[in-house]
Amino acid sequence: MTAPMSSQGANQGRTQVGIIGAGPAGLMLAHLLQRAGIDCVLLESRSRFHVENRLRAAVLEHDLATLLRQVGLGERMDRVGIPQEGIRLHAAPDHAWRIDLAAHTGRTAMLWGQYELVRDLIAARLDAGAPLLFNVDAVRLDDLDTHRPRINYRHDGEVFTLDCDFIAGCDGFNGICRAALPSERLAMHQHAWPFSWFGILTEADPAWPELVYGGHPDGFALASMRPPGLTRFFFQCDPDEDVHSWSTDRIWQTLHRRLDAGGTSLGEGHIIQRSIIPLRSAVTETMQHGRLYLLGDAAHLLPPTGAKGLNVAVHDAVHFATAVRAWYAQADFGPMARFSEERIEAIWNAQRFCASMTRLLHRMPGEDSFGYRLRLAEIAYLAENRFAARSFAESYVGSANEEMLEAYLRP
Repeated sequence: MTAPMSSQGANQGRTQVGIIGAGPAGLMLAHLLQRAGIDCVLLESRSRFHVENRLRAAVLEHDLATLLRQVGLGERMDRVGIPQEGIRLHAAPDHAWRIDLAAHTGRTAMLWGQYELVRDLIAARLDAGAPLLFNVDAVRLDDLDTHRPRINYRHDGEVFTLDCDFIAGCDGFNGICRAALPSERLAMHQHAWPFSWFGILTEADPAWPELVYGGHPDGFALASMRPPGLTRFFFQCDPDEDVHSWSTDRIWQTLHRRLDAGGTSLGEGHIIQRSIIPLRSAVTETMQHGRLYLLGDAAHLLPPTGAKGLNVAVHDAVHFATAVRAWYAQADFGPMARFSEERIEAIWNAQRFCASMTRLLHRMPGEDSFGYRLRLAEIAYLAENRFAARSFAESYVGSANEEMLEAYLRP
């Protein structure tokens, strides 16, 4: 499948929105623009197999699960995904709590892996015959300050030029789009957390029907399920750890110690995949330059503790799609001009929630018994105080925002 051709030349294309990066932000943006009748071409440097098999975030906020149903992407999610009416907090064998998300908010989260959403989005785009190119390389952006920005790229050994009205950079934090912003205009904030996550995917039925977050004295751990019959575990480790230095017995001993609580023990299974994930936080407050706009990981990174990275990326996409639609339908450039300004507050609020969960549940370097007992008291207060629990639940499932959904779905 190739870009739309024009009379300018065999390899000269034209589209309204050029999208670089087939992650959740880029794919969702392409899906929404297509539904609005707006032409777009989606370019991805990796293979389809790679994109569809990246194990990333899994928790969808309530409103985003609703949005997927409204835009034709909810059938498989509702059939296979796992609604989460609550989460569990384990701090030690004798300390286990449950926060009832549904009781506090009247809303639930949905456990639906990012790779599952990506597969549905790719299938929908290919079924529609819309332009989606994998294995694209040599991408270069030109004329971003003009009304006709261009994407130059190579595909199947041929060089192409794609003229656009707008370019959406959805190619991740180390992609070419963020690097294309002038350094003197780039307002960016970063933080490297002093630990990493050791992650495994295992063939084991989950011991709990809901996500379990562990704040053990030894460090953080997380148990999450993946349908069908798979469980994803994470635990805090040093950032310089080697994944091959951990034996299978040592992995399971660590997880049992940090997660077993309340008389329930996690089940073990064959480990399919192992990886170490560094934790970083970043916000690029300059999310637009000329006709280039940054979405998803190209603009921000969030520690996975708060399960917000996927949600914020999709929010970027629907917000940008709404702005693009306003431009083409009403010649109103205001929403496009305010894109960065209107997204930054929500992004920092998500960073606040993720950072607070990260600090609460992880053992910081040099933490002594006093520091852990303070964290334990904070966890107990969060779970047992109804006002604290409600505030947490609202942040976790996402605040009810009917106006947002109405704006996204308005004809």
